[in-house]
Amino acid sequence: MSDNEHDHDFGTADAGSSKTYPMQCSALRKNGHVVIKGRPCKIVEMSTSKTGKHGHAKVHLVAIDIFTGKKLEDLSPSTHNMDVPHVVRNEYILINIEDGFLSLMLTDGSTKDDVKLPDNETGESMQDEFDEGKELLVTVVSSMGEEHALTFKEAPK
Repeated sequence: MSDNEHDHDFGTADAGSSKTYPMQCSALRKNGHVVIKGRPCKIVEMSTSKTGKHGHAKVHLVAIDIFTGKKLEDLSPSTHNMDVPHVVRNEYILINIEDGFLSLMLTDGSTKDDVKLPDNETGESMQDEFDEGKELLVTVVSSMGEEHALTFKEAPK
């Protein structure tokens, strides 16, 4: 046996956190989250169907993609595991809007400049209210390596 058999370099280890975690299909609930077709979704409807003698009960899920708003459906045996995304929601103060990106202030005073201005009505009204000089709080939702500014409101005075 050599002396360096147990030499390991742990200098570049990550926290081991994953983008999703497994949950049995029957344990999912309405208004919870689930991954359908590789997209993080919010469950808006679910129904369980009992099947014949030798089949499993099936769960029919209807969910809305939390970023695009698209409706997705899935049918899965109730005993199977499904992926549930880690969804993190944060509020930031909007400092500036430049070249289609938001400049947001973090709690430590540093800035976050990699969130896109939403390409929809929310983004348009956010731009309008910012141009009027209102101080805005932007809600940024992140999941599975994606981040989107979903909503905003006027900051309390």
